[in-house]
Amino acid sequence: MAELVKVANVSEVTAGKAKTVNAKGTAIALYNVAGKFYATQNNCLHRSGPLGDGQLNSDVVTCPWHGWQYDVKDGQNKAIPTAKLKVYRTEVKGEEIYVEV
Repeated sequence: MAELVKVANVSEVTAGKAKTVNAKGTAIALYNVAGKFYATQNNCLHRSGPLGDGQLNSDVVTCPWHGWQYDVKDGQNKAIPTAKLKVYRTEVKGEEIYVEV
């Protein structure tokens, strides 16, 4: 059964940035898109690059290893229709960010 797990405080994830967080042993990439938070699996589908270390441009994260790009809202790869990241529901309670895992 899925549960909400606190992964960060709002102040820890700057707008326009990505961050790697841990939710019950799972590495998750957390993104702040203009004050709204999104979460995907942390490993890129190409060579498992760390998306939490990637460059965030609006709602698109670019893998730092080989440049693969994904929409952080739905996990869809920007070039390959069949490639899609796992996405996690996020919720903000006060100043705390939770991810459903």
